[in-house]
Amino acid sequence: MNQQSDGPQVVNIDDVPQVEVVPGIVRRRLTATASARGWVIDFAPGTQWPEVDVHEGEERYYVLSGEVIEGEERHGEGTYVVFAPGSRHRPRTETGARMLGISLTPA
Repeated sequence: MNQQSDGPQVVNIDDVPQVEVVPGIVRRRLTATASARGWVIDFAPGTQWPEVDVHEGEERYYVLSGEVIEGEERHGEGTYVVFAPGSRHRPRTETGARMLGISLTPA
């Protein structure tokens, strides 16, 4: 990460260490602030998030590649999804997917 005292925090996503959530799903935690945190998650084909994800604050993600399935809805590459505070979901994929997300900290 490259940070200047009064400038932006800059990082190349592929330089961020990845952590295995479960076999076939890896997460990279991106730079965070007091208001939000960012992340990238890579899903291998045929994987599902290990538990229902419940949100205290808003969560947003953008599907960079592949397809994410939420219940009966399919979100392909280029789709932007927003979850309200208190919502819950459990993403999965048949094809594999990469998503870039932002979780907003509740006020």
